[in-house]
Amino acid sequence: MRNTMEIDGYRAIVQFDPDIEMFRGEFVGLNGGADFYARDVSGLRREGAASLRVFLEMCEEDGVEPGRRYSGRFNVRIPSELHANVVVAAAAEGKSLNQWITDTLGNRVAPGMA
Repeated sequence: MRNTMEIDGYRAIVQFDPDIEMFRGEFVGLNGGADFYARDVSGLRREGAASLRVFLEMCEEDGVEPGRRYSGRFNVRIPSELHANVVVAAAAEGKSLNQWITDTLGNRVAPGMA
């Protein structure tokens, strides 16, 4: 997936900040914030690993689970016409609406992320 980096099993979003001419990484899916900066990819990996290590140590000290838990449920509001078209597309493939959406979303993310 574009603009992502995995460090020690944790995923981060990476963007370039033109104001400081550095790349910024921010871990996602954590029970807190952990970000890092560097001028190149190897620096990002090194700084990301250091930031993550500090975050995980703080979680351990505080007795906090580092990873956010997701329920597997979320509500999405879409236009009624799109809703109707998605129901038709799911039925045409012999799937429930839930299974069709799950499959479609799974096909849009990088392998191993679904």
